[in-house]
Amino acid sequence: MIPEDLRYTKEHEWVRLSNGVGEVGITHFAQDQLGDIVFVELPPVGTRLEANKRFGTVESVKTVSDLFAPCNGEVVAINTRLNSDGDDFQPELINQDPYGGGWMIKVKVDNPDEVTALLDARAYGELAKS
Repeated sequence: MIPEDLRYTKEHEWVRLSNGVGEVGITHFAQDQLGDIVFVELPPVGTRLEANKRFGTVESVKTVSDLFAPCNGEVVAINTRLNSDGDDFQPELINQDPYGGGWMIKVKVDNPDEVTALLDARAYGELAKS
């Protein structure tokens, strides 16, 4: 299941671009490889992201993996349900709904062309197969 309306990185992050803001998460393939997710470290709102640089981590019962920014921009929102400081802490949303409720951050994208240059669903599918 690889949604056609998203763009993908080689590190298995996805981006849904709308009105200059990119919603970012990890792919179904990535969450499946990680197993049960138990903790997520996300940057605070206002953080500047640099494409291909680390912006956080995701921890599963198997391992800890870095999260990489798909583009340059500023974090304008985080999914508070994934934040361990919140009352409604639910990191398992990433496993249950990686393309919906399991989104991680929203980024005001500096250059939308950076997002459109990422892998489309077909190219990402080929990457995930290999």
